[in-house]
Amino acid sequence: MSDEVFETVRAGLAGQVQEAAVAHGILALTLEPASLGDAARRLKESFGFDMLLDVTAVDWPEREPRFDVVHHFYSTQHRVRVRVKTRVPESDPTVDTLVPLYGSARYMERECHEMYGIRFRGNEDLRPLLLYEGFVGHPLRKDYPKQQEQPLVPYRK
Repeated sequence: MSDEVFETVRAGLAGQVQEAAVAHGILALTLEPASLGDAARRLKESFGFDMLLDVTAVDWPEREPRFDVVHHFYSTQHRVRVRVKTRVPESDPTVDTLVPLYGSARYMERECHEMYGIRFRGNEDLRPLLLYEGFVGHPLRKDYPKQQEQPLVPYRK
């Protein structure tokens, strides 16, 4: 069943997919950042991927483009997952938001922005979720110094 779904998705997104492979029972697709919004809309509306499970990034400091922005989708109808990766450079780590399609993206994108510095065009609320306002840097980037001390922030009463 999953092979049929994966082949349908692959064929349906053929013009947008740079790389496609099945790994550990998950279809993994690599797209250009400009294709992300349309591909996500088609995954949801045409192929039944009705849940956004996760938005994260992977930092490859020695590679250009440096970051992979990774989205995981799930189809409750077909009970399969799809991973969508887009590669963005350090100079402009920006992809389109998926908030209009998946409301849960609002918080996942905030966390990804906070930890990696990835910007989500169209998400107007990228305030920190886990760290405090004024935290300097992005702690999950591989070049973030482990021993870095953060500036003191006055305690609000």
